Amino acid sequence: MTRTGIRLKAPAPGWTVDADVVVVGSGVAGLTAALRCTAAGLRTVVVTKARLDDGSTRWAQGGIAAALGDGDTPEQHLDDTLVAGAGLCDEEAVRALVTEGPDAVRRLIDTGALFDTDPESGVIQLTREGGHHRRRIAHAGGDATGAEISRALVEAVRSASLRTIENALVLDLLTDADGRTAGVTLHVMGEGQHDGVGAVRAPAVVLATGGMGQVFSATTNPSVSTGDGVALALRAGAEVSDLEFVQFHPTVLFLGADAEGQQPLVSEAVRGEGAHLVDADGVRFMLGQHELAELAPRDIVAKGIMRRMREQGTEHMYLDARHFGAEMWESRFPTILAACRSHGIDPVTQPVPVAPAAHYASGGVRTDLHGRTTVPGLYACGEVACTGVHGANRLASNSLLEGLVFAERIAEDIAAHSASPGPAVHSAEAPGPLLDPATRITIQRIMTAGAGVLRSAASLDHAAQALEALYRSAADAADQESATHGDDTAHDVKDAEPGVDSWEATNLLLVSRVLVAAARAREETRGCHWREDHPDRDDDAWRRHLVVRLTPGRTLAVHRTESASFPPVNPGPVPAQREQ
Repeated sequence: MTRTGIRLKAPAPGWTVDADVVVVGSGVAGLTAALRCTAAGLRTVVVTKARLDDGSTRWAQGGIAAALGDGDTPEQHLDDTLVAGAGLCDEEAVRALVTEGPDAVRRLIDTGALFDTDPESGVIQLTREGGHHRRRIAHAGGDATGAEISRALVEAVRSASLRTIENALVLDLLTDADGRTAGVTLHVMGEGQHDGVGAVRAPAVVLATGGMGQVFSATTNPSVSTGDGVALALRAGAEVSDLEFVQFHPTVLFLGADAEGQQPLVSEAVRGEGAHLVDADGVRFMLGQHELAELAPRDIVAKGIMRRMREQGTEHMYLDARHFGAEMWESRFPTILAACRSHGIDPVTQPVPVAPAAHYASGGVRTDLHGRTTVPGLYACGEVACTGVHGANRLASNSLLEGLVFAERIAEDIAAHSASPGPAVHSAEAPGPLLDPATRITIQRIMTAGAGVLRSAASLDHAAQALEALYRSAADAADQESATHGDDTAHDVKDAEPGVDSWEATNLLLVSRVLVAAARAREETRGCHWREDHPDRDDDAWRRHLVVRLTPGRTLAVHRTESASFPPVNPGPVPAQREQ
């Protein structure tokens, strides 16, 4: 049993599990989809890269946005989301999010999630974050909302005796003779009931693999966020969209210009409670730049910080919340307080050094309103998906809500169209080249330098050329090794060996190539895509989406949609494209 089309180099599956649905990922989106599918009577298997509670959800500090407060309405939430999305939100998708969101949060509470409440009234406490005109952010444990949501969902999954496969990296999609989804291949990393490469056969696959922040040197994302779901979808023939819109969180704890890997986040909720952004002289530089000052949408705040840094020739700005006092810091933001103190900074008595770092992918695998991708039977939700909700810039705390709402929609659709998978067909095509794991750091530095907060034609061209050189080097090594197979004198030519590190590096390269291709094509500044050589927003030419797919020849085909609305997931004839 092997995959069709483009695939990773990997051993043949040595074991098989059968299911009705396989959910890949264990964050809020994945576990919600799994619980709803199980409740509908579907045999559901959850595959997760680490442990059930190790995904991106548990790192979410601020909270979950929904129109739960007095005087707030879904329409007001919709307006704030559309403004933040800078003209590229799909309004129908946003309307589904904000109207179904409040009840989805209540169902999450019924599942066991405990949000912070007023000690006297028992009403859920709500705060504000950037881009919101009302207090509509529900939080838990002060600044540990994601951890509480993860705890509740993991407990519910275990109580439901739902089958899980932990410590497993998903590899590729299985498809049948008609091109429909037939399951996934995966590699279990020496833990639990299975080991090595295997397969879960199922007619429905839900990708909920989270983000791809590890394409950059410094990110708020955990180390597992290597774009595996987007890469799998591309190899399977699915379309991705809006990958150029990577949100750089404005206030990440600055640990030095050379800091790499996961960086501590200083939640937007700190600014929501009244913290100020200041420079070294104590000047509040966001005043006058936007009506909401420090609570402007994230792209505007990140740009404001970067501009001030460039003006003053500094590497960071400061977040000043000394006026909170020790009691508020300890009760409202205990996680952030501990993280800062562990790095020698005390927010009670010192301004906190901050700078933007990669945080969230607003784009991903293109879906419709039911989470369906362009590959029949393949669904996507959460950060891996592009539902059209976020547009060019995600509104703060909409991510957990999107995971909830669209996971429920996916489960409903799968239950209504359940089917049996056909047998997976064999592929005659050779697998693609694998990258040496050591190239991971190289990719991250290329992307940080060329496709970070500030981009230009020159920086993106340089990044594209460097990434292509990495790909060509790996492809040439694979071709030469194949040509010299069996020749004992050709020991100097080696394709990378299959393994978690080489698979992750290969996935990172693929999603990096797509991101750079889209960023080069979009010759304007919009949302969190900032082109220094095209500093203005151009609605006439660019109020539309860029859709990318991987061709059978492993080149990237990029085309623009006709409008800001997404075309159907089965659009018929493919429009004219240009290859990258």
